[in-house]
Amino acid sequence: MSWLNFFQTTQQQKHAFGRGINANISPDEEKLFIASYEAFERGEILEGYALFFDSLINFRDDISNENITYTIEDAKKMHFVIFQGCARVSGVITEQNLYAESIICKKSDANVALKRYILERNYQLTYANYFANDEHIMIKLYHDNKTMSPQKVFFPLREIALNADYDKEHIVSEFESCVLQDTAHTTPLSEDELRLKYEYLLEQIELTEQKVLTLPSNDNASMQSFLYLKLLFSIDYLLVPKYKIYQRLSKTILEYFSAESMPIEAKNEELKRYTQKLKNLSFEEFSANFYDAKYTFNQTEKSSFGDVENFISESITKIRWYKNNRYTQIIPTIYKYMAFYILYNFGLNPAAKELLHTLVEVQNSAFFTSLGYTPLYDEANNSFSKRAIINKLDEIVESYQPNYPSLVSFASELNFNSLNEFSHSFYLQFQTLNFEEI
Repeated sequence: MSWLNFFQTTQQQKHAFGRGINANISPDEEKLFIASYEAFERGEILEGYALFFDSLINFRDDISNENITYTIEDAKKMHFVIFQGCARVSGVITEQNLYAESIICKKSDANVALKRYILERNYQLTYANYFANDEHIMIKLYHDNKTMSPQKVFFPLREIALNADYDKEHIVSEFESCVLQDTAHTTPLSEDELRLKYEYLLEQIELTEQKVLTLPSNDNASMQSFLYLKLLFSIDYLLVPKYKIYQRLSKTILEYFSAESMPIEAKNEELKRYTQKLKNLSFEEFSANFYDAKYTFNQTEKSSFGDVENFISESITKIRWYKNNRYTQIIPTIYKYMAFYILYNFGLNPAAKELLHTLVEVQNSAFFTSLGYTPLYDEANNSFSKRAIINKLDEIVESYQPNYPSLVSFASELNFNSLNEFSHSFYLQFQTLNFEEI
């Protein structure tokens, strides 16, 4: 098994997109992981941890993000820090055990409802648990090093990091009087970038509302769903909001797909209601939901690529139905919806994620151009930067062929006649990719 599957790489991009790591893993990740395993087998515990942490360090422009740092004291004790969004996990390792903890909030800020929430969260965790000292509510992890391997420590550390990050964001969203602690490692976005994202949000909501009005008066519930869900998925992937926006947005999406007994019209009303709340946000309210930070672990488990293939096939079948019944106005939305849905719901391997991000960049070229990226598609003239797209896809495939030797570029098979035809041909070729590992 390649541990590359748990991490995401990117194409030297200047901004974070989606919920992944948004950085390059070490080119020696697999070698370091194997070396860590061997060190643990020899009983060299601290060396094993050092190699393991080195395998988790990610990079941007070949410079370490320092998402994990560690120091060894007198060859007997290791101090380490792991960064995961708004969470900072610190700990100490000896030959005998590992102890890690992350500060959530002040104990004095916790009301009865928050304390109840924390107690309930303890029942949902496998390795870590919450506790309170005299000053703070924290999450902690204790692990015995008697029989240690990289696999045995990966999942406990991943659990404490992901849950500390998630719960800090959840708490600040649901318990507004509670002030988060230990967040000095996060950095605010520039006002220019926030303005651009805010304007994009309002623009896309307006476009969505206009498109809803153009739908047929009868039997349009499913089309409305595609429009609103595509909007929410795009906000999550392109804008990457945090705190309250992310919490409420993800809850709204979850409720739509989990409420199987609810009529689709009622679910659409909930989507519409939340969209209105986003539309009414002031710039100041909007801006309070963003920050930049380092990430060490992906929050989505690896998915079977077969599940992705099935989703694409089912979606293309729906597109054919809409086309045959002359509801062609919804088809461009579904093509965009498909990419955002996959990126939101499936844990893609790094190569697949980069390839699909390129499709998103083509489909939403105006947004990426406003951020300073080279335009890949001009909607007004229906013209593609064909050579740039082909080169980009070829480079992604070539960079991952050492890990996926059967992976072959499909760039030359794409249809550049229109954006719909490009998207359709992309999904068909994407389904055929072979990600069999060495």
